[in-house]
Amino acid sequence: MVSAKNISISFSENKVVNNISFEIKPNNILGVVGESGSGKSVTSLAILGLLPKAAKVEGEIIFNKKKLLSFSEKDFQKIRGKEIAMIFQEPMSSLNPTLTCGFQVVEILQQHTNLSPSEIQTEVISLFEKVKLPRPEQIYSSYPHQISGGQKQRVIIAMAIACKPKLLIADEPTTALDVTVQKEIIHLLKELQQENGLSILFITHDLALVSEIADEVVVMYKGSAIEQGNAKEIFLNPKENYTKALINSKPNLKNRSKTLPTVTDFINNTIDYSIYSDEERSKFHQKIYNQTPLLEVYNLKKEFFSKESWFTKPDIIKAVDDVSFKIYEGETLGLVGESGCGKTTLGRTILQLEKATSGQIKYKGQEITHLSKSEFKNLRKEIQIIFQDPFSSLNPRIPVGKAIMEPMKVHDIFSSSKERKEYVLKLLKKVGLEPEHFYRYPHEFSGGQRQRIGIARTIALQPKLIICDESVSALDVSVQAQVLNLLNQLKSEYKFTYIFISHDLSVVKYMADQLMVMNKGKIEEINDADIIYQNPKTSYTKKLIDSIPKGI
Repeated sequence: MVSAKNISISFSENKVVNNISFEIKPNNILGVVGESGSGKSVTSLAILGLLPKAAKVEGEIIFNKKKLLSFSEKDFQKIRGKEIAMIFQEPMSSLNPTLTCGFQVVEILQQHTNLSPSEIQTEVISLFEKVKLPRPEQIYSSYPHQISGGQKQRVIIAMAIACKPKLLIADEPTTALDVTVQKEIIHLLKELQQENGLSILFITHDLALVSEIADEVVVMYKGSAIEQGNAKEIFLNPKENYTKALINSKPNLKNRSKTLPTVTDFINNTIDYSIYSDEERSKFHQKIYNQTPLLEVYNLKKEFFSKESWFTKPDIIKAVDDVSFKIYEGETLGLVGESGCGKTTLGRTILQLEKATSGQIKYKGQEITHLSKSEFKNLRKEIQIIFQDPFSSLNPRIPVGKAIMEPMKVHDIFSSSKERKEYVLKLLKKVGLEPEHFYRYPHEFSGGQRQRIGIARTIALQPKLIICDESVSALDVSVQAQVLNLLNQLKSEYKFTYIFISHDLSVVKYMADQLMVMNKGKIEEINDADIIYQNPKTSYTKKLIDSIPKGI
């Protein structure tokens, strides 16, 4: 189907892909695995002719006996969407927010088929049914913002398969999706491949995930293909240290490691294999649970009202529905559940970014739900948040050092700019960055580095309670391991207390002392993280655990 030989891709003097070769067989799935910057997405864009003109591509890419590197833009337009289609990583930025979901699929069929308007509408609704979208007629008329992330990704898949292409390129199609939605998307792609005889190029940084869907795997590192072959064989018997690192950077579901191994640990052979014993955890829990709670939440409710039109009665959405729990100083409370379960709203309500509808929140014994903004300002520095996307929470026009210093000035931490700057330079080093990074702008950093900047800005205020809201969900598995190790190290050093929010139960289990599972605004179950994982009480929790990619 596709034969790529000796592919090298350069941007001016910078070579980003170095002499790689691979084949995608008919009715087969090839997984391409590697971290951000390894060259996997750039290679897929070369197949579709979507690289900028500044890119220099050498080698040969043959698709169905056609030499793609000699194609003009007009030639590519004829096969894009029709013979080769692509599913992009971020469905929200791939869909036009001003057009309905149905119309965006209609456009593809108008361009590449001779069907009548009524036949096209019938075909689109049929496609929506095929990708298992609920209420296909309603979603046909809905705008992207009116449907969930998983549903948006299904619309993108419907667009991609609309013209029955021979090759489907899926570029990180499940990153940042719930584990349950991720599993559904993987099953869907596998079904579509078998039904339509598709060939799929599946790009991801998660080797456990790719081993569940791919027949063959190529592992990329710094632009080179360092290992390739049968997916099962590579997952069970990896030869390269880098491949071993990709598999082992994910938290082990059986044991609780004291630190997660990183790529550098594997390459330098400096892995710490020590694990926490049940006795060590029990001793630590005995110590923290004999204290007075730092935060107490009683019967908390947060409701939103949505109105379809002026003439209809508003619907009440119970985002947080009668939630009660306690968290103790030095503890990590893991908060897990699918998108829309209320976990982020709960975090925002604790931070008083949302006003509680009813219930109580006590911090150090003080009821905080009725505090005015000026009264809460004193508490603001003690209760902080690390966001999922640090880039959107940083001002692109100011250097990161200044961005970290700003809230310190607001909360009167240190008496002079000189003292603040000295403190921030030490903080940057503490989170694994360099002093010169103080003067750089957000766009000059990688995703993992930006997350470290977000952590530095949060801990600069010397808080007691930190809410980590999906703070590692969009990171590569190896970078994720580094950030999780950093969070644990800082917790130990500064005696932080975390509310760790995520949809990834394997990460939450690794980080959490106590685990709280939320579903539709309510607490499904709350207990020691290891106990819940070993013996989940509800079918919803079992479903979350079963959805974790465990590999072959």
